Amino acid sequence: MEKLRKMVNQIAYTPQQNRLSKLSALQLSLIPILSLASTLYSFALPLRCRLYQLGLLQKNRLPVPVISVGNLTWGGNGKTPMVEFLAVWLSAAGISPLILTRGYSGADEAKMLQRHLYGTPVKIGVGANRANTAASFLKRYGYISPWKHGDTDLEGLLSNRKQGSCSCSDQIGIAILDDGMQHSSFWRDIEIVMVNAMIPWGNHQLIPLGPLREPLTALTRADIVVIHHADLVSEKDVEAIASEIQKVKNSLPIFMSRLAPLYFLKAGNTPCKLALMDISNTLVLCVSAIASADSFVEMIKKLGPVFADRLDFSDHHLFQAKDIDMIKMRLLNLQSEFAMKPVVVVTEKVSRSFKTYRPFLFFVSVVRRPYPYLVEIERLSSNTSLELLTSYYNFLVFTDLDLLGL
Repeated sequence: MEKLRKMVNQIAYTPQQNRLSKLSALQLSLIPILSLASTLYSFALPLRCRLYQLGLLQKNRLPVPVISVGNLTWGGNGKTPMVEFLAVWLSAAGISPLILTRGYSGADEAKMLQRHLYGTPVKIGVGANRANTAASFLKRYGYISPWKHGDTDLEGLLSNRKQGSCSCSDQIGIAILDDGMQHSSFWRDIEIVMVNAMIPWGNHQLIPLGPLREPLTALTRADIVVIHHADLVSEKDVEAIASEIQKVKNSLPIFMSRLAPLYFLKAGNTPCKLALMDISNTLVLCVSAIASADSFVEMIKKLGPVFADRLDFSDHHLFQAKDIDMIKMRLLNLQSEFAMKPVVVVTEKVSRSFKTYRPFLFFVSVVRRPYPYLVEIERLSSNTSLELLTSYYNFLVFTDLDLLGL
């Protein structure tokens, strides 16, 4: 299954003109099947939309404002960091947010949010039926409706809270819909769409032939677009993405975001911070199970290792003993080739899959962000410096092959 996912993913991000040179014979044989499935999917999309328009499918309206954070393509667009940023920002403004997430594959991202937001007034509701989850939380904690206090829009709510006290009530004041763009059963007040600057639209085809959940015309529903990993591509590439977006909706505000590592932490001794320079001039193996592995590897490369090798697994991959054996074998090969001990770097999401293999762990690195902010893309064409919304992921670093039994 893992090999099939990788093959389909490569097809989705290979332009049509490069298929013969880039894809294997087996991958080429899959294209007609994937194309048929994409065609059927393209017929189902407008039908579903029409059913909502006719009222045959019901939209849920919560008694609090709703911010949706979503994307047009599958995974790797920075939704989770954006959701967390919004939750922290709203809490600082004195508004208690409720995050509604489906909790894919063991709810690894939901658990990560719970760890990061522990001790804050943020509530996290996990469940496939987010309407029922929301109702349960609203009943349990109560809510503050902005309309009862004369705030008819989200901007008014935030403005009034900033002028007043920043003490956060336990009552829910706003809901954040994680991965909500295609969740049509929820009414939302703001639609934020995340776009991966490194691989924005893939081959421009709908799933499963391509990575698009909806055609680009769906951007007409968006209120804000954030181009994620904007620092990992050229300014020209960012402007090209922005231009394509503005062809769909010219008035759409466009912002940028990036990852910003600050320090490492040692496993089993998390208060012990290690400097980023500790990974420079080392041999690194990047192990990931996220949707955008390229961005993770590029970020590690910026820290100055001698060489950065990689092992990529599918998003939300559940690691097994054979995967650990594969990592160990790669480490042995790297040590033999470079005559130095390698360092293994994995994302925090991956680290939780290694609970069964605790002897495998040695160092933990945590990548934090300074307090983030948004700057509109129009600044790209001005003389002012480009400022980016900063988000973060956590990473584990493993070193010392003796602990791996090698």
